[in-house]
Amino acid sequence: MGSQSVARRRTVLACAALAVALGGCASDDEPNLGGVVVSQPDTTTPTSDRSSEPPSEPPSDPPADLAPPPSPRVAGTVATGLTSPWDVVFLPDGDALLSERDTGLVKRITESGDVDTVGEISASEPSSEGGLLGLAVHPDYPEQPYLYAYYSTDTDNRVVRLRYAPGEPFGPEDLLIDGIPSSEIHNGGRIAFGPDGMLYVATGDGSTGEVSQDRSSLGGKILRLTPEGDPAPDNPFGDSPVWTYGHRNVQGIDWDDAGNLYASEFGQDTWDELNLIEQGSNYGWPKVEGASDRDKVFTDPLVQWRPDEASPSAVAYADGAVWMVGLAGERLWRITVTDGQVIGQPEAFFTSEYGRLREVEAAPDGSLWLVTSNTDGRGTPAPDDDRILRLELR
Repeated sequence: MGSQSVARRRTVLACAALAVALGGCASDDEPNLGGVVVSQPDTTTPTSDRSSEPPSEPPSDPPADLAPPPSPRVAGTVATGLTSPWDVVFLPDGDALLSERDTGLVKRITESGDVDTVGEISASEPSSEGGLLGLAVHPDYPEQPYLYAYYSTDTDNRVVRLRYAPGEPFGPEDLLIDGIPSSEIHNGGRIAFGPDGMLYVATGDGSTGEVSQDRSSLGGKILRLTPEGDPAPDNPFGDSPVWTYGHRNVQGIDWDDAGNLYASEFGQDTWDELNLIEQGSNYGWPKVEGASDRDKVFTDPLVQWRPDEASPSAVAYADGAVWMVGLAGERLWRITVTDGQVIGQPEAFFTSEYGRLREVEAAPDGSLWLVTSNTDGRGTPAPDDDRILRLELR
């Protein structure tokens, strides 16, 4: 995983340099209702009094001779008329599978944009934020013809594995892990195979924050499993599936080319987060939200946002950046990263143009698929919603 071990990061406020107008920096005495905080490694002597710390170095800037990357542009619409879409995962042939949270349906989307229902997770129980959530396919698909799904029931969240072959019904479910806390909200739900071949599972606290600090609970964690559902053998807490803890509601995970894992996390009222995930680390919830003044206890976020600018769901790594979508924020963020550090300032695109954004996924052709979430009960659907847009990055 990531080579940079940082137990605590110091922060610097980035206001005027953003691609969205944030209206200037508030004073220390005024609430800053619009702002982004970018964290950098702390190389000074630890202190528990953050108010007395000297200003930290600003985020690294790109080399002067390196032209800034172009803004992403909408190159077309992949699909329309979707109902509460939640996750997209690509197959080796270039087609994609999509989950619909509230219907429990899995749909296949061809490269030409045809959309067909290929199966249903009938045991999923939709709620305010629960239902059929994350999907993953086995790294060796189709030789290992398995589809993985994370879904909510009326008692818990769980991950199952089932056989999937085009043109055939889903095979029976093989339960990999259950007992993940669930509620109307805070169900987490993103699953993905890492470069190590292990299955990573992002969970929420099920509206009970205390479970996030309890390593015997599966809530408020990132779990790491073998493809068969066992705890990965080199996990940090013995025979436990827990990889990291102290999370509130992680809904996005992805890796950069160096193997660094990034995760987006919903805060409560103050800060949403993008975190660099390192094994065994404690990310603080519910003790802290955003950056902490408790030295070497909690791992601070790389970046934190006010919730009205983020409420982040999925993340995807592409073209040297982590791309993060916002639900309440209704925008796509680009966070340029190198070796686990943020370079420059995050940039926002498409603010309020397409409503709530649930998913972003890097496509095999180098584009991004951007998925709206306006039929989820909290948005205002346009006539073609929900939809998938294809973004060109270069």
